[in-house]
Amino acid sequence: MTEIDLEAENKAIAQEYKELLRISYQTLSDEDKKLIRKAFDVAVDAHKDQRRKSGEAYIFHPIAVAKIVASEIGLGATSIAAALMHDVVEDTEITVEDIEKMFNPKIAKIVEGLTKIAKVKTEQDISLQAENFRKMLLTLHEDVRVILIKIADRLHNMQTMGSMADYKQAKIASETLYIYAPLAHRLGLYNIKTQLEDLGLKYTEPEVYNEIVSKIKETKQEQDAYIKDISDILSASLKEEGVDFIIKGRPKSIYSIRRKMRAQNVSFEEVYDKFALRIIYKSNAHDEKFLAWKIYSVVTDHYRPSPSRLRDWISSPKSTGYEALHITVMGPKGRWVEIQVRSERMDEIAEKGYAAHYKYKNADDDEEHGLEIWLNQLKEALENQTSSAVDFVEDFKLNLYAKEIYVFTPKGDIKSLPKGATALDFAFSIHTDIGLHTRGTRVNGKLVPLNHVLNSGDQVDVITSQNQKPNSQWLEFVTTSRARTKIKNVLNDNARRIAEDGKELLTRKLRHLKITLNESVVNELVNYFKLQTSLDLFYRIGIGAIENQQLKDFAAQKSNTLVNFFKKTIKRSPSGQNEQISKNEISKKYDLLVFGKEQEKLDYKLASCCNPIPGDDVFGFITINEGIKIHRKDCPNAISMQSNYAYRIIQAKWIDSSQEEFIAILEITGFDTMGLANEMTKVISNQMHVNIQSLSLSGDAGIFKGRITVIVQNNSVLKKLIDNIKKVDGVDKVTRIYQN
Repeated sequence: MTEIDLEAENKAIAQEYKELLRISYQTLSDEDKKLIRKAFDVAVDAHKDQRRKSGEAYIFHPIAVAKIVASEIGLGATSIAAALMHDVVEDTEITVEDIEKMFNPKIAKIVEGLTKIAKVKTEQDISLQAENFRKMLLTLHEDVRVILIKIADRLHNMQTMGSMADYKQAKIASETLYIYAPLAHRLGLYNIKTQLEDLGLKYTEPEVYNEIVSKIKETKQEQDAYIKDISDILSASLKEEGVDFIIKGRPKSIYSIRRKMRAQNVSFEEVYDKFALRIIYKSNAHDEKFLAWKIYSVVTDHYRPSPSRLRDWISSPKSTGYEALHITVMGPKGRWVEIQVRSERMDEIAEKGYAAHYKYKNADDDEEHGLEIWLNQLKEALENQTSSAVDFVEDFKLNLYAKEIYVFTPKGDIKSLPKGATALDFAFSIHTDIGLHTRGTRVNGKLVPLNHVLNSGDQVDVITSQNQKPNSQWLEFVTTSRARTKIKNVLNDNARRIAEDGKELLTRKLRHLKITLNESVVNELVNYFKLQTSLDLFYRIGIGAIENQQLKDFAAQKSNTLVNFFKKTIKRSPSGQNEQISKNEISKKYDLLVFGKEQEKLDYKLASCCNPIPGDDVFGFITINEGIKIHRKDCPNAISMQSNYAYRIIQAKWIDSSQEEFIAILEITGFDTMGLANEMTKVISNQMHVNIQSLSLSGDAGIFKGRITVIVQNNSVLKKLIDNIKKVDGVDKVTRIYQN
């Protein structure tokens, strides 16, 4: 690099540093600025010889992370300094002890936490990875700033991974959608959560992402005009009422549009609420709630509200601390529009999350805040070493995104629970001891089963008995991770005692068969009986579920052959040679699946969760017992697999070869007209020469719904078939579905 280039780069670094101080959410004292300057100098010196893959000086990355921490998350000088040095210990000779001497124990502790997270290896066994996620989340309770800075680090990495290889982009994006976006959501960082989700979609489903982006651009002018019409009408009335406010038009995120398209099985054009209006008003603490409902009254004077879609998070804030009034109204041209009403304080909390809570929290406020309650429950779950780390991560993720309901205790206290929570979940939310001894529950005065699903506004009374104990069926009665963990602990204690006896019994039985019980033999037995863990094996021996004859069969099989899973993935060429396929272009047939850069032919099975057919974008997933399974890239399970099991994923694509046939299921809806079934049959069989395996149509009050199972050669044929069916008079929508 030339001297002029270096000079320009140094100027750019200095400019970024000034920008960092200027955009800080919190007011920085002279002492704060000195601390940040010192951390900046340490980071610049430590990273002076490092460059990112894009070629730019590495120091731009920690500065960018610090800017996100300072402005978007809104943390103070300690966090900004730690963000500037978050990679120093991992990448250079500087130690945590050095940072403690140069700064203070608090900054050193945060940097140490960030260094531990950075060492989490994701290219490894899922149980180890899940355990590392558990450790990572444990730092959240010790000092939540560690995770907040890590989220900022992940956001900047997502914003700048254009120069990475495709498979790395997909891996990092999947992990982001799997763990970091839900974490940002739970900590109230809605802007960052949205950015992480949109960027995650950009790299996991680039075609879908680009299509939605282009359609948003196409419709932007029309939407801006529509928002202005509503804003002008509401602004005039609000000014008359003397409300001090601003109105913002906010497009829905690309990811939320995609989620809605998928959940409702609709196209982009059919997603109606693609934007929202936000009314942000000035208010003192005393009038805040009164003004919100005054604005609600003004809005509903002009536009008819949907009562079922009113969300009052001012009277009952979300457990993340989010407060707002959401009104869905029928706007001009018969379109539903969401209007969000927030005070400036509520808006700041919604934008900044954690940091703004503490800015507005009163020193004399004794009420334990939702975030603290959640963090305490999280620590309890994290420190429970008896539960599987994999189960913990899955349960944790499920509960992160859960919508909330509000139910009452017999005394009238309010409790927040995830939507779908049951009466038994409520019992465990009160106290573990109450949950474990629950005999029955009354909801609104009526006796209900333990698995009764609660609704907002229910009043729940728990009946307990000291003689009551949990059983395995209780796991089906609960949805919250807290309740599941407590029930599993009790059941596991019992199972562990049986398993200990079972292990001794198995040792004796195998000795008679001339086999010594060791780790290798245990693993073979677990695979042979198709179990998950050694505990499952010992438990089944202990209760007598595995009989002596089955162990004799295992011993006989062991003496004949040792079956290795990877020997199952035999090359599929007739000669057994490693045959390579050198066809670059994909034609209309794409009916042969090949793997990896070498385009090898391997044995595989098609996954039933997404039913891929030739021509679909797919990847291979190496299972433990069933060889390679093929999944669509937009399979509902793809994100979880790519994030958790990256080391098991292999590239796969369809290329030309001799024809095979595949089953595809189409769901068709429309208007019930005479001869419709005959017309569709003509299109499918006569025009397209496609075989129909099954056809079922049903009509109801002039509307029909049908399902057709067809046999096709590939995706091209299927797409053409769908287009032709759509042209049949009376057909409204044709959707490919992936499960019977």
